[in-house]
Parts: sequence; C-alpha cells; structure tokens
Amino acid sequence: MLFEAIILGIVQGLTEFLPISSSAHLRIVGEFLPAATDPGATFTAITQIGTELAVLVYFFKRIMRIIGRWFRSLTGAVPRNDPDARMGWIVIIGTLPIGILGFLFQDVIRDTFRNLWLVAIVLIVFGLILGVADALGRRTRNEEDLTYRHGLALGFAQALALIPGVSRSGATTTMGLALGYTRPAAAEVAFLLAVPAVFGSGVYELYHAIKEPGSAVFTMAETALATGIAFAVGLAVIAFLMQYLKRGSFLPFVVYRVVLGIALIVLLSMGVLQAY
Repeated sequence: MLFEAIILGIVQGLTEFLPISSSAHLRIVGEFLPAATDPGATFTAITQIGTELAVLVYFFKRIMRIIGRWFRSLTGAVPRNDPDARMGWIVIIGTLPIGILGFLFQDVIRDTFRNLWLVAIVLIVFGLILGVADALGRRTRNEEDLTYRHGLALGFAQALALIPGVSRSGATTTMGLALGYTRPAAAEVAFLLAVPAVFGSGVYELYHAIKEPGSAVFTMAETALATGIAFAVGLAVIAFLMQYLKRGSFLPFVVYRVVLGIALIVLLSMGVLQAY
C-alpha cells in the first residue's frame, strides 16, 4: 500500500487548497489505484494535518501576529477592534459550526457522505455556486472589513465541507465572494479559518488510529509518509494560488468541478465505479 499512500499524499497536497475538494479526490483516486479502495475518513483527516502545516509555514508571520494581538487584546494592550485581534475571534467563532456538526454527525460523515453519487452531485452544484459568486461578487471588501457576523457565516460555509465534494476552501471562499470580499482576501481567510478545524479533526482521527490500529486502511507509517508529501506539495500550491488569484478568476476550477462531476456520474452509471 506504500505506492497508494504516496499517490494519495500528492493528491491531498494538490487539491486541499484549490476549490475542488481534496476529500472527493482522495475518494475517487483511491478507486483507480491498484488496491482499489476508499482511503477512508481517518486517512483523509490525518493527511490534512500535513497541508495545514503548510498553511502555518506560509502564513507564519501573519498567524503569530494574530495570536499575539488577540492575547494582548484580552488585557486591553491592543484595542478590541484591532484587525488582527478581531481575526483571532473570527477564527474561533468560525470554527464552532464545523466542530459541533463534525462531532454530532461523525458516523454519517464516515459512511453516508462518502457515497460517490453524492460526491458527483455536490461537485457540480457547488462548482456552479462558486461560479455565480465569483462572477457576481462585488470584490470590494478586504480582511480589514471582516465582521463577526461574516465570520459566523464563513464558519457555517466551512461546515459544508464535511460532505466530500464541497471543498473546505471552496465553500468558505464562495461565501467570502458572496459577501463582497476580493478573491485573495476570501482565499486567505479560508486558509486561516481552516487551521483549528483541520488540526482538531486530524488529531482526533490520529488518536483513534493509534488506539485502534486495525481500523484504518493504511498503516501509521504509510499515513505519515502521505502526510509529509501533502505538506510539501500543499506549500507549493498555496504559493501558486495566492499569486494566481491576484489576476485570475475561479472559472477554471468551476469548469473542472463540473466536468469531473459529470464524468463521475457516467462512470457510476456504466458500473465502472461503485457508489460505496
């Protein structure tokens, strides 16, 4: 299974930050590898730790500033309305929906939501929603304009990523665009907002994988290798995307999602792939 772990680590790194859903791609690609198996929610969550480490590295100075000014705002050393301090609160508020829903519906997430028919439909529907938001969004707001109300809305959008095919970055970015934020601002907020949610989910799944080693598809060594690969590839993808969004639109990703969703429906209809 070492070959499969390497390929899936690359896929995780390539797709986590693009609005095309890494969990959907891991689910789909897994069916075409020699072992022809669903890598599972545990493997997906743990390898996402690697890509979130890439976020910590890329945005290290920004994250340290947010944490520092958030703590100082608690003592009054920094104004409560300071943009960085406010971002700290927004990340906390925005993490609550996915944390609560992820805990309450973990069995559904592990099983029902991994149906490839559902993945295909979600890829298409949310791809089109992203396209509409990107085309019609005003793109006049920056991170300094973030409010707590917007933070909560972004948090509920992020929670939709519990369904493979939605895309964590895609859902949050779509909401950001709909609220009038620029493409780079919407993407950066999506990355920052995902950090506690992904680490929380990854550590939770890692604990269970260690506690019940026979329940996972891949060994801990294979999963660790995939996580390391996801980190390296993900770091390069973040750098690319943040530069691309300064001048490009989300249209290529919208087209890709729709085409992939349609192709998946065709393969399922022909019996080439099975829903579970």
